[in-house]
Amino acid sequence: MYTPRRRAKHAKKKGPLHSLRVLIVFLFVVAAGLGFGYIFAAYQSLPPVSNNMRPAVSSQVFDSHGRLITTLHSDQNRLPIDINKVPANLQNAFIAAEDNRFYEHIGIDPIGILRAIVTNLTNRGIAQGGSTITQQLAKNAFLSQEQTLKRKVQEAMLALEIEHKYSKKEILEMYMNQIYFGQGAYGIQTAAKTYFDRDVNDLTLAQCAMLAGLPKSPNYYSPFNNLEEAKSRKNVVLDQMAKYGYITSDQAAEAKNADLHLSHNKQTAENSESESFIDYVSQLVAAKYGDDALYKEGLKIYTTLDTEKQHAAVQAMKNLPDNYTDKNGLTQPQGALVSIDPRNGHILAMVGGRGQDSFNRASMAVRQPGSAFKPFVYMTALQDDMTPDSTMEDKKVTYGGWSPQNAEKSYSGTMTLRQALAHSVNTIAVQLADKVGTSKIISNAKKMGITTLVEKGSTNDNNLAMALGGLTRGVIPLEMASAYGTFANKGVHVKPVAITKILDRNGNVIEDNSSGKGEETRVLSEREAYEMTSMLEAVIESGTGTAAAIGQPAAGKTGTTDDNKDAWFVGYTPAIVTAVWVGDDTGAHSLGEIYGGTVPARIWHDYMVQAASSDSSDFSVPAGMQKASRASETKSTASEKKSTKSTTTKEKSKQDTPQGKQQAARNNKNQ
Repeated sequence: MYTPRRRAKHAKKKGPLHSLRVLIVFLFVVAAGLGFGYIFAAYQSLPPVSNNMRPAVSSQVFDSHGRLITTLHSDQNRLPIDINKVPANLQNAFIAAEDNRFYEHIGIDPIGILRAIVTNLTNRGIAQGGSTITQQLAKNAFLSQEQTLKRKVQEAMLALEIEHKYSKKEILEMYMNQIYFGQGAYGIQTAAKTYFDRDVNDLTLAQCAMLAGLPKSPNYYSPFNNLEEAKSRKNVVLDQMAKYGYITSDQAAEAKNADLHLSHNKQTAENSESESFIDYVSQLVAAKYGDDALYKEGLKIYTTLDTEKQHAAVQAMKNLPDNYTDKNGLTQPQGALVSIDPRNGHILAMVGGRGQDSFNRASMAVRQPGSAFKPFVYMTALQDDMTPDSTMEDKKVTYGGWSPQNAEKSYSGTMTLRQALAHSVNTIAVQLADKVGTSKIISNAKKMGITTLVEKGSTNDNNLAMALGGLTRGVIPLEMASAYGTFANKGVHVKPVAITKILDRNGNVIEDNSSGKGEETRVLSEREAYEMTSMLEAVIESGTGTAAAIGQPAAGKTGTTDDNKDAWFVGYTPAIVTAVWVGDDTGAHSLGEIYGGTVPARIWHDYMVQAASSDSSDFSVPAGMQKASRASETKSTASEKKSTKSTTTKEKSKQDTPQGKQQAARNNKNQ
């Protein structure tokens, strides 16, 4: 029987739960009130939809001393066009790429937002973002590019109002006439003229897909800047169009292989010594704040560029030989130079080519490193309780049917690690990689800023060919300079920095890193970093890099691929680390008698003589260590010089490996 006493007892048990429910309801009401208050405040400051856009203001870029480098002009090259003259393929391409539920939502799309969140979390599929076409129109036409909650709330409110006032066709027309396509082109008609020298209504399916892919990142995906990435993005758009039923799979396949018929009257950035660096900074700002912010919001962008060092870099790169002119009118070989302060990551100078095109090879080209990758092997060996004076035998070794060889197929016997690295002996590099484990080497390279290594899949870099620079994809000059900076900075890697401060048109600080440095990661102990430096000093003093000697303490490494299509010199003083790459853009021609120890080393020398002239300090010796003596350590006998002549001077990495021939063929194809 259920007595009153038992009811009372039961009521007592419910008491705390009841109080918790009351508290939750109260907190929900308070949160809802605050939320509605915030939304109301955002609504109160909304610009009227009928207002014109804010007047565009040019942005300015300054060097490390606060001197104006260039002005990013806001003048808009725009030819508006009626939506009825826009071919269905182009309209559908934009909808498939940017907002496939455009004709279904009311300006904001909760389903699209949820899908974008899932896509970002799982990191697969095409990233469309959570913003609809209407929201993008609202942002570009009426709001700033600041990344705040208030701006996102206002963007959503304006989108709802725009959808109420205009038809879907009118919204799509305004959007397609509004957005930026790169190369100074605003709107689809101007973009069609700029990239293909034809009117919108004459565009092919492939050209429509190319244009629809540009707004995601106009600088990066411009076919004038980065043709392969532009084609890849075009193919993604075609796949989306097929997925949503706008075209058939056969039509998509045909368009993927169709000639784009790009215009030969392409526009490029202003011809200045800082062009590559300005392009790099512009991409960083556009990726973070949007193209409209970059070209219309009057930003003041303060950078790390040292204009004196930049001038020295441009002058040094003029020593590239002229082998031939390719079908695109570019002189081959091309080259790149990146210079960084290893102590704070500041990019001091950047040259991305000969200035004949807009492709920035310093920050975008992925090329095979050859023996310039070997320091990652040796540093891992130092972490495995070896020293520069540890000895190994240069001899024939076999791994799964592959016998790595020195270029002249001869061996020099026992030598120290310092001698082996100085003369770039292939067999010892592979033996070291086998001893310490390839996964550890890859892990170290990643910690030092190399992002292009492939660890998974049927084709990957977790094999011994990697020790000789036989990589699935390759490396980027900027990242190689940053990685070597770890040795110069006593074992601490500092992520590259190009921008120190950005102000908006009213002088308000948007971001400020003027007193700081890039993100730091301890990779090596000070002792290990100094030991690596002493070994790399020997490369310049008496090894493969003697042409790089500048008459003051310096360390570095040469690198040349087996097919002579890429040649490197990456080196540093205590205050400056610089990577120089020379290579054939097409991947179809050998560099001939150009090796890492010749042209790249001489370019490095010519630049560093100027850039490092004010700092002749020596590398500091960690407490408890003595300065390494290298002169006697690196002397080679006559037989050693003979057996390693081709390897040490030409720096050829033999990649006919266990994973080798397949790996080498893959690498050569990707160069």
